Amino acid sequence: MSTSKTESKGIMNRFLDVIEKSGNKLPDPVVIFISLCGIILFASFLAGITGLSAKNPADGKVVHAVNLLTPDGFVKILTKAVENFAAFPPLGLVLVVMLGVGLAEKTGYFETVMKSTIEKAPKKIIIPVIILVGILGNSAGDAAPIVLPPIAAMVFIRLGYHPIAGLVMAYAAALGGFSASLLIGMTDALMVAFTEPATKLIDGTVKVNAAMNYYFLSASTVLLLIVAWYITTKITIPRFGSYQDPEASSNSNDDITPQERKAMHLANLSLLLSLLLFAALAIPQNGLLRNAETGSLIENSPLMAGIVPIITLLFLIPGLVYGFVAGTMKSTKQFASMLGESMSTMGPFIVIVFFAAQMLAYFSWSNLGTIIAIKGAEALQGQNGVVLILGIIILSASINMLIGSASAKWAILAPILIPMLMLLGFHPAFTQVIYRVGDSITNPITPMMPYLPLLLSYAQRYQKDVGLGTLIAALMPYSIGFAIFWSILVVIWYLLGIPVGPGGPIHLEG
Repeated sequence: MSTSKTESKGIMNRFLDVIEKSGNKLPDPVVIFISLCGIILFASFLAGITGLSAKNPADGKVVHAVNLLTPDGFVKILTKAVENFAAFPPLGLVLVVMLGVGLAEKTGYFETVMKSTIEKAPKKIIIPVIILVGILGNSAGDAAPIVLPPIAAMVFIRLGYHPIAGLVMAYAAALGGFSASLLIGMTDALMVAFTEPATKLIDGTVKVNAAMNYYFLSASTVLLLIVAWYITTKITIPRFGSYQDPEASSNSNDDITPQERKAMHLANLSLLLSLLLFAALAIPQNGLLRNAETGSLIENSPLMAGIVPIITLLFLIPGLVYGFVAGTMKSTKQFASMLGESMSTMGPFIVIVFFAAQMLAYFSWSNLGTIIAIKGAEALQGQNGVVLILGIIILSASINMLIGSASAKWAILAPILIPMLMLLGFHPAFTQVIYRVGDSITNPITPMMPYLPLLLSYAQRYQKDVGLGTLIAALMPYSIGFAIFWSILVVIWYLLGIPVGPGGPIHLEG
C-alpha cells in the first residue's frame, strides 16, 4: 500500500496539521487509556479529600466525589475489572455485527455490490447517500457507527479515494448527526423518558411526547447532510489524497463476471426476503417483534432489543448466498474459516476496550462526571435568550467530552435545564432540542465514545501507522461545521418561533 497527502493549504489545514502531529506524538491508544485511568484515579483522590460535591436536582441528594485510592477502592478496582470489560456495551454489539459484516466482505458480496452500484449510480450522489444513511442510522440504535464506516471505506476505494476518508465521513455522519433524523426512533423515546418527569417538577399539565422534536430534527438532517458533504469533498478527501490498493493491483479486472452477477442478484433477493420476513413480524399490531403489552415497535420491544442479531442476519444471509453461488465459499469449513478471519481483525479493538472500560468505570464510580455536569448547568442560571441557547449547547458539547452516554447526561441535566427554562417561559420540547444539538456535535471527537477505538482499528487495516491524532484531526472539521451551522439553525428557529415538532412549541402558552 502506498499513500500520499496533498500539501496543507489555508488556515484550516494548518490547524488540522497541528492537531494531527500533536495527536500522533501521543503514545499508543492502549497506553493513553491506561494513563487516563491513572489521571481519573488521582483526580478522584483530590476531589475526595477536598470534599467536592453537588446537589442533584433530580432527587435532591448531595452527590459527593468518591476517592478511589482507598483500600475499598482498590478492592473494587481489582474485583470489578473483568465485569467492567464484559459489560462494556459496544463490545458484544461490535463482535456480533462483525460476524455478518465480515462474512459479507470475505465472500466478495460487498465488492460486487459496490462495483455494480458504481457502474450504475452517478458518482456525485454516492457520497451524500452514505452520509444520509449515517445520519438516519441512529434510528436503529448504535449500529451505524459500527457497520457503516468499513462499508464506506470500501466504497471510497472503488471511487478512487482514500478509504480512511470514507471511514471518517461515515463515522462523523453517524455520530455527529446522532440526534438528526427523518424517523422517530429509539433516541426520541429515550429522551422523553427523562424530559417528562423533569417537566412535572414545575407543571404536571404540560404535555410532552416522543415526536415533539420531529420538525426541527428533520430540517437538521438536510442541513447536516449538506455540511458533511461539503466538508468531505472540500477538506477530507483532498487531505488524505490518493490510495493504492494492493489487492486491486494484483487483480486489475474490475468487470463483474456472469456468475458474480447471478450470485449478487440471488443474494440481494435473499436480503429482500429477509427484510420482508422481519417486516411481517413487526408491522401487524400483534406482531412478534412488537411490545406484547403496548404494541410499540420502539419502547421495550423485541425489535429494538434484537436489533443487533437482526442486522447481523441481514449481512450474514446474503453473504452466505453469494458465497455459495459465486463459488467463493465452497464448504462449511471455509464458512467457519471466513467467520474466524473476520473476527481476528478485532484483536486490537478488544485490547483497547479492556482499558477503555476500566477508565469509564472509574469515572462513573468517582461521581466526577455528575458533579461537573451539575456545576456547569448551575453556571447558566440567570441567562436568557440567545445567550442561554448557545450556553446550553456549549455546556452539553463540553460535558459530552467527559460522559459519552446521551441518556446518562440527560438524566443529570434534564431536572436542571427543563425546570430552569420552563420558569423562563420555554417549552420542554425546545430545551430538549438545544441539549440534543450540543450532545451530538462533539460525538465524533470525544475520547469517551466507545466506537473511537473501533474506528482506529478499521483505519489501521489500510494504514498500519495511523494514529488517533490523524483521526481526530480528520473528524474535527465535522464537529466544527456541525457546531456552527446547527447552532445557527437553533437560533433562527427560536427567533422565528417555529414549533420544533408536534406538540412542541418554543414557548409555553401563557
